[in-house]
Amino acid sequence: MDILRLYELFLAHPVVTTDSRDCPEGSMFFALKGETFDGNAYAAKALASGCSYAVIDEADYAVYGDERYILVDDVLSTLQELANYHRCQLGTRIIGVTGTNGKTTTKELISTVLQKKFEVLYTQGNFNNHIGVPKTLLRLNDGHDIAVVEMGANHPGEIKTLVNIVEPNYGIITNVGKAHLLGFGSFEGVIRTKGELYDFLRGRQDAKVFINNDNEHLLGISHDLQLVRYGQRPSEDLAIEGRLTGCDPFLRFEWRKKDSEWHEVQTHLIGGYNLDNCLAAITIGDYFGVATDDICDAIAGYQPSNNRSQFMQTPHNQLVIDAYNANPTSMRAALENFRMMRAERKFVILGAMRELGDVSEEEHQKCVDFIEESGFEKVWLVGEEFVPTQHPDSFRLFNNVEEVKVCIADEQPEGYTILIKGSNSTRLFSLVGEL
Repeated sequence: MDILRLYELFLAHPVVTTDSRDCPEGSMFFALKGETFDGNAYAAKALASGCSYAVIDEADYAVYGDERYILVDDVLSTLQELANYHRCQLGTRIIGVTGTNGKTTTKELISTVLQKKFEVLYTQGNFNNHIGVPKTLLRLNDGHDIAVVEMGANHPGEIKTLVNIVEPNYGIITNVGKAHLLGFGSFEGVIRTKGELYDFLRGRQDAKVFINNDNEHLLGISHDLQLVRYGQRPSEDLAIEGRLTGCDPFLRFEWRKKDSEWHEVQTHLIGGYNLDNCLAAITIGDYFGVATDDICDAIAGYQPSNNRSQFMQTPHNQLVIDAYNANPTSMRAALENFRMMRAERKFVILGAMRELGDVSEEEHQKCVDFIEESGFEKVWLVGEEFVPTQHPDSFRLFNNVEEVKVCIADEQPEGYTILIKGSNSTRLFSLVGEL
């Protein structure tokens, strides 16, 4: 079936699902394949559960004469092509967001600010990959003024694939850091891959890039682009300037437009490193004409979730929860911020950083060295990656989060301010209910 005919069916049935357990009445099922499953095998179940059509790429799963089965060469590429075609038909202005750290928080802050003036579609959760991005685009409708689409990657070329689906009009790379080095091969590989967003926008008429003017890595690959700059270092080039005024424990800062008065914002975000994310959202909101008071209200009212930059008071302890992602850049930022926090009894529970390849031992040692310098009262390290490190005898090592839970149940720590930080795969987020 060609894309035009498929698009006609989509317009009549504009809800897409890839899960046979979630089949709204009248929706379209796309039979994707994974390492351990073949969606084609669930096409009949999807149709019986409420879907009007099932897009498959293996003829053996179709029922002869049943026009509800749509046979294509490859379901995933068809889903991506349909999403791109839909995006192009609507012509909605789209802001593409990527980066090593902070892209999800930045995406949510941008969306929160823009919603003060516009109808905004934005990526839900972290649906930022080759499947999540097209599913996001297929939620677009003619009632949306702007879309904010997050794009993630852990291998070279993945951002290029996603931007060719999204075709953004505007772009922002939050930063570049040492993450997924096993996939990217090197820090330079990270920069090249994230820079594929810039490559797409370069030379396109009216395309704009919102850029942190303090980030030399981003400035180094931003040639021949129309830049809207923000930053913390004063400069004549800045559209928006910001400065940290407090972080105890929540981020407080001031910002201003060029040669204008300062505006102070008290946030619900933990960590001075979130100032850049806030300035990005402010810059984009200002560019699109959101009123200054509305920008401030949006940033101040934003409540973080999903174990990102959260602060929680339990009956026993104060928790700083940043357990969704961890790489050398974000780990250092979280530890530096925790060191500066005003708290009497500081306790660090740190999970291993994954996918670092040959530099894993070196980066975990740097992390341990910084913790030792910081003088935290109690330190627990979780994951086999910490085993080769040289560390003080007072630091306790655990193989996995289940061992930590046993220790918590036995010792019942109380009266601490606790930083919980680690890669999502270490599952440190499951400790929140124990502390």
